[in-house]
Amino acid sequence: MIALLNAAASPIASSTTAIPVTETLSSNPWLSLITFLPLLGAAIIIARRLMSRSDEEELVNKAAKNVALFTTFFTFVVSVGIYVIFYDQSLSGYQLVEQVDWLGSDITYKMGVDGISILFVLLTTFIMPICVLASWDSIKTRVSDYMIAFLVLETLMIGVFCALDLILFYVFFEASLIPMFIIIGVWGSKGERTFGDTIIQNRVYAAFKFFLYTLLGSLLMLVAIVWMYNKAGTTDIVALQNYDFPVEIQTWLFLAFFASFAVKMPMWPVHTWLPDAHVQAPTAGSVVLAAILLKMGGYGFLRFSLPMFPDASADFAPWIFALSVIAIVYTSLVAFAQEDMKKLIAYSSVAHMGFVTMGIFSGTEQGIEGALFQMLSHGFISGALFLCVGVVYDRMHTREIAAYGGLVTRMKWFAFFFLFFSMGNVGLPGISGFVGEFLTMLGVFKVNPWVAAGAALGVIFSACYGLRLYREVVFGVITNDKLNDIQDINLREKSMLFILAVMALYLGVNPTPTLDVFSPAVETLMTKFNSGLLHVADAAAH
Repeated sequence: MIALLNAAASPIASSTTAIPVTETLSSNPWLSLITFLPLLGAAIIIARRLMSRSDEEELVNKAAKNVALFTTFFTFVVSVGIYVIFYDQSLSGYQLVEQVDWLGSDITYKMGVDGISILFVLLTTFIMPICVLASWDSIKTRVSDYMIAFLVLETLMIGVFCALDLILFYVFFEASLIPMFIIIGVWGSKGERTFGDTIIQNRVYAAFKFFLYTLLGSLLMLVAIVWMYNKAGTTDIVALQNYDFPVEIQTWLFLAFFASFAVKMPMWPVHTWLPDAHVQAPTAGSVVLAAILLKMGGYGFLRFSLPMFPDASADFAPWIFALSVIAIVYTSLVAFAQEDMKKLIAYSSVAHMGFVTMGIFSGTEQGIEGALFQMLSHGFISGALFLCVGVVYDRMHTREIAAYGGLVTRMKWFAFFFLFFSMGNVGLPGISGFVGEFLTMLGVFKVNPWVAAGAALGVIFSACYGLRLYREVVFGVITNDKLNDIQDINLREKSMLFILAVMALYLGVNPTPTLDVFSPAVETLMTKFNSGLLHVADAAAH
């Protein structure tokens, strides 16, 4: 590994002129509309519950599910409409920008999207109706509270990808912990563990571990934000991306932001909260955690670390390469040893996020676009795998691999979808997972072939644990008598998996439209990153 660190080379600037980060102001608050629409649904559920009698709980729960489904679906339709009608993918700057004084002239409520963020907004609004459907029958207690938590979470996640003010971003980023903490701690799996003389629910332990890890990492980012405001006199993200922070302070700012985003993704070795959170979370909680919440870390690296701290990003790139390769190889081996289906998929998520960090810090266009594509692809594939686990868990109430086997004889549709997404997870060409992994390895190969070779081992290992999981769950003969009565997936479950399969297949066979959306923003990011490196080099020369 020392040799790997010594061999890793920093990306080399290829451009000498900076492209200014432009903004296209909007006279209509479209982004605010899709951001806060879910809160309207939550308010309707609260009002319906307040007006109900104590003996109408079943009606209140049914109404809550219907309102949540309609709200999330309507938010998705509106977001697609805004993208199709108002977003111009040929532009490289921020669009649909809206700005209102919030905490004074220096700290504003400012929203906007570019090619890096717009597709994550669409991913969020796309996944949320599926999460509501996934919870339709499995959540039986405090249903209205559960739906409210998901609607609030959707608002906060969309806000993260739209915020163009550092304080506003931090509020959305940190507040998203609260509903997820509640979802895991209240509706998570049963089971207990002992700490000395204290007995604690596993779901409560996982919820607190998730909350404390991510909160503590973000406190350093808050300190850095305060320093940046005092230095630059603004928290406007666009202005800060064009601000030249002193070289000697970039390292500290980079590390402060890195502490938050590395935990959020998560990167090795601060990944240990993720398997616990996934195992204990309800199925929809695991889906939204894998599909969206993990992507906030990668998004943060692209939005803040590379453009604002280019010199520090280049200096730390070899170390991040090493951490990424360790994550890819080590967590793949750990995944192979798991006996819990959810925990296996959780460790595979850590491995796939290793490709993302590797691609981002390669500082190459292919690497960054591959990282973005990998995050989108992982949202569909990993989310679908957690849905598949949820399907059999709802029927058997166990996630242990040893409890299954021979499901192909009883659940043919399940076996088909599980195979499709398992192949996507191991990077089979033709499915979206291949495109992201290939581009990230291509990008990092230009910087250091040895890092790419190390990452390629993870592709091999992913096939090992993916095929092992599928073989032991689906093939063979039924040895568990309880499986003789298990029912195949119903229409609701088929619909969810089919939609996700279509998206994974479309991105796999036709990635160009998606890459075209990323491309202008990535080119601007690359130019800013490279010009920052050249500025530092010129300053050092003089």
